[in-house]
Amino acid sequence: MGALNIAATGMLAQQRNVEVVSNNLANMNTTGYMRRRPEFHDLLYQNLRRVGSTSGDDGSIVPSGVQLGLGVKLAAVYRIHNQGNLAATDSPFDLAIQGKGFFQVQMPNGDTAYTRDGTFQLNADGEIVTHDGFLVLPGVVIPEDAVDVTVNASGEVLVKLQGQVQLQNVGQLQLASFANEPGLQAIGSNLLLETPASGAPVIAPPQTPGFGTLLQGFLETSNVNPVEEITNLISAQRAYEMNSKVIQTADDMMGALNQLR
Repeated sequence: MGALNIAATGMLAQQRNVEVVSNNLANMNTTGYMRRRPEFHDLLYQNLRRVGSTSGDDGSIVPSGVQLGLGVKLAAVYRIHNQGNLAATDSPFDLAIQGKGFFQVQMPNGDTAYTRDGTFQLNADGEIVTHDGFLVLPGVVIPEDAVDVTVNASGEVLVKLQGQVQLQNVGQLQLASFANEPGLQAIGSNLLLETPASGAPVIAPPQTPGFGTLLQGFLETSNVNPVEEITNLISAQRAYEMNSKVIQTADDMMGALNQLR
């Protein structure tokens, strides 16, 4: 009774589908979160009558054959890199990317991670860091006597010092871009790592052609649509129930065979 195994693969696939949807809903208020979308593919086929085989000595070709599918399997979980909404904040170190690109973050082991989460602060040395204390590359130090900090659309960090009128440029923020953004590896804490699938990063200042611009005092919210996710959740639940019905039906059929005398 192949239907038992086929329906079991369907239930497992829908279970993974619900897990992806639940993760999207759990992160609907996570800054810079990109929603995930599961993709499925069919499994191997059992050829009871092979397509293209001959049906007789006259060389007649079988037009369609008989192929029975053996179920479904989770193929990939894609990250959808659509722009999230921009929410205004009161912090001068909150930065949002409007367009393409990622902030660069130096990890404790020396690796470079990438993020869309622009919730930045200053550490004890005046460096711009993430909420975990990781340095935002290329490394910008705000002087202690700065009374005002401005980050313009092109990533220039300008400060106004005590007793001075002119703004002073203390650094330039850079953005990273990838040929295949969904190929980045998520490691949690809103951080992504380069992989062979993503390709090497291209580094350039904001407002460069092909890169986004920076907005100071804003944060990018997640791009999760709650209505769409709830719809996907209901669809996955119904598909799970239908596969369970197939298992129940196959069990009834096997029960009927056992009762034959």
